[in-house]
Amino acid sequence: MKRRTLRQWTAAVVLAAAAVLPVHAGGHHDQDRARRALEAGEILPLQDILARVGRDVPGQVIAVELERERDRWVYEIKLLGPDGSIVKLEVDARDGSVLKRRGGMR
Repeated sequence: MKRRTLRQWTAAVVLAAAAVLPVHAGGHHDQDRARRALEAGEILPLQDILARVGRDVPGQVIAVELERERDRWVYEIKLLGPDGSIVKLEVDARDGSVLKRRGGMR
């Protein structure tokens, strides 16, 4: 059972990483800002965030965005829950705490 969960989270991390990559040339600026924030220690790596979230919120990652909101970085994560519902999370990118949760079962 643990191997299956590990494989699911590994697949989710790969999918989420692909979702974060820009699909057009204008996205390079955002990618550079995110890289600088990571290197400066302002944000945690996406894989760490997903591991923390995955302990409390099961589901398959279907989208991830990194946004600068007010004075902090926020990962916006969309999951497909085991019951088929959509769960939207806003997660503090510095410490992994869930700031907001919408949808899904609780």
